[in-house]
Amino acid sequence: MDNGASSYLRVLDGAAESFFEKAKAIDTHTDLYSRYVDGDDDAFVDLIRQYKDGLIFYLDSFTHNIFEAEDLAQETFVKIAIHKPFFSPRAQFKTWLYTIARNLAIDWLRKQAKQNTLPLESAGDMPADEISMEQNYLRQEKRILVRRALRRIKCDYSQVLYLVYFEGFNNAQAAKIMKKSKRQIENLLYQAKKALKSELCKEALFDEES
Repeated sequence: MDNGASSYLRVLDGAAESFFEKAKAIDTHTDLYSRYVDGDDDAFVDLIRQYKDGLIFYLDSFTHNIFEAEDLAQETFVKIAIHKPFFSPRAQFKTWLYTIARNLAIDWLRKQAKQNTLPLESAGDMPADEISMEQNYLRQEKRILVRRALRRIKCDYSQVLYLVYFEGFNNAQAAKIMKKSKRQIENLLYQAKKALKSELCKEALFDEES
């Protein structure tokens, strides 16, 4: 018996379908960066509007602090705005952007380790679905439980689950962002889903006892 964990895992599948459809449209924004490099500041504003929220939630898988994640997302965009690093049109812009953000997050973790400080927990709000209030509440609760469980598993596990199931990256793209091989990503996904299911089982047991 999985104590309802499977139903929570299905939230990941639903998120993957939603974000994958969105990702196909988002990649057309590759030329927005080229326009910005050529001097169109409005194009960069559009890029921030398109990617900011997803980037913050991805960075939260490193920081476990939504405010720190917001700062890192801002730092990512500032770095791009100031330095205008080279981007190959043959690559996917979103993959390139998340790789830059991940490198900044790793630097942040190193600084935290040197300072011997621990990031504070922060719940973060999940976007509401356009369905009835009752259905929305139930789905919202499930997503909150999933995000809470993601905070308790290994950093690599939460990262790969977020990239693949919430942001719609395929395994090859996730491998590029996380600087791993495709086979490593496949193994990581398998272990990550097991770890998440275990945490969700604990969550369900706790709810039953309380």
